[in-house]
Amino acid sequence: MGVSGIDRGPAVFGDLRGWIDALRAGGELEEIKGEVDWDVELGNIIRMMQGSGDGPAFLFDNIKDYNGPDALCSKMFTGGHASYSRIAMMFGLPQDTPARELVRICRTIFQERIAPRTVKDGAVKQNIIMGDDIDLLKFPIPKWNRLDGGRYALTYAGCVTKDPESGVHNVGIYRGMVGGPAEIPVLLWRAQHGGGHFSKHQQAGDEMPVAYVIGWEPSLGFTAGAPVPRAISEYDVMGAIRGEPVDLIECETVPLMVPANAEIVIEGWISTDPSTFTEEGPYAEFTGFYAPERSKKHTTRVTAITHRDDPIYRGTVEGAIPGSIGENPIMSSIHRSAVAWNALENAGVPGVVDVFGHPIQAAVNLNVSINQTYRGQAKQVAAALWGDSSSHVRYKHVTVVDADIDVHDYEAVDWAVAWRVNAGEDDIVIYPANWGAGLDPSVRRRDANVHLFGTGKWSRVLTDATINLDYEPERNGDRYPPTVRPSVDDMKSVEARWQTLGLSGKWKQRLSSSD
Repeated sequence: MGVSGIDRGPAVFGDLRGWIDALRAGGELEEIKGEVDWDVELGNIIRMMQGSGDGPAFLFDNIKDYNGPDALCSKMFTGGHASYSRIAMMFGLPQDTPARELVRICRTIFQERIAPRTVKDGAVKQNIIMGDDIDLLKFPIPKWNRLDGGRYALTYAGCVTKDPESGVHNVGIYRGMVGGPAEIPVLLWRAQHGGGHFSKHQQAGDEMPVAYVIGWEPSLGFTAGAPVPRAISEYDVMGAIRGEPVDLIECETVPLMVPANAEIVIEGWISTDPSTFTEEGPYAEFTGFYAPERSKKHTTRVTAITHRDDPIYRGTVEGAIPGSIGENPIMSSIHRSAVAWNALENAGVPGVVDVFGHPIQAAVNLNVSINQTYRGQAKQVAAALWGDSSSHVRYKHVTVVDADIDVHDYEAVDWAVAWRVNAGEDDIVIYPANWGAGLDPSVRRRDANVHLFGTGKWSRVLTDATINLDYEPERNGDRYPPTVRPSVDDMKSVEARWQTLGLSGKWKQRLSSSD
């Protein structure tokens, strides 16, 4: 039994290797033993195989230039969150758990907290590299995409910072490129928690300590990519996912705590002096487009690398396109939907039935179904979402539907938009000049300058696809005519005769009385 009474199996894997073993046993892993080039080829293989949530996780065992007897690191793992079946495994649930249940369970777990515990020793301390021995390219860091500006060390790393006032640790996911043997320029936004910590250090006139955790249990990446409230440490939420505390150990050169059994930890400092910033970009971003601008970014001065013996590097290819949807979009559709639902509940919005943002757009658009009881309820939904901190770079377009519409079904939502939306009846509401994703290619270049503005600029849109309560009821008391869907009794009558109808068996029943 897991948190809040949810019946869950084991959700503690020990480390990345335990997670890989679980995936191998569950038939979720593709282990590639043929030589693969770190220069673009590795990323292309992943993008061509990952599918739309039905592809495997990948373990590359033979990476060009890193497969010799003296190689410090020769393995790369990716794709652990690129399917709902693997997210279910992370929660200790059956692999066939549907997405709608994962959202509901995630809602509950994200409201639980299990604080970490401190340990004195851990496998990540088996090797400690410092000073002139630091060389990031001793690790098989890929150039993931042809048009990337370089080799990206940080794509799925847990970026650990600490609020200098409260002392609360934050773990986020921010992109970072190899700028030199001991140098990583990183994209930091003031609207994100790590960027907020940087701003506080900047005001104080000191450097910000940072640690990048590469490779641990799946709860690390899942939680680091989620909009956890600022006052809450992601380590506490990871503990709730696991059902056990996270074992943390002190870093060597920065005052931060990291998982003791991580594969690799890169430690360093980010100066607040703009003269220390270095060039970064372009990069294939979560939007499915390149973020084309190459500009100077906050730069990590690496002071130590600790790692396990024979470490496994962890990274991911970013960006969803039709037919190829990776880790961030899949997991975003679960935790962003869960967090949005909790935000609606916390704001007192009644009647919420289901919430879902589809993975193809990483929950940038959000569908919400409600039991509509009063006029303006859909507008209340949008206002609550857009006023919540989790709406940064998400919930650009909110579509609200009635409870008879399945928000997980694009076809059903599109039907509701076609027949229940009349723009002249205030069913389309635009909230202009709001914060948003600077990486969105539809945002003008000047408005996308996150260094100048701290965020991008969106005009957010509510599509109210609920039945309009301003319409006068017809003689039968309904505001809308009935649909052509057969009645439950009529469908049951047909189903009772199904075996005697002489059907070929080639075609299956699409509508059911149990729907």
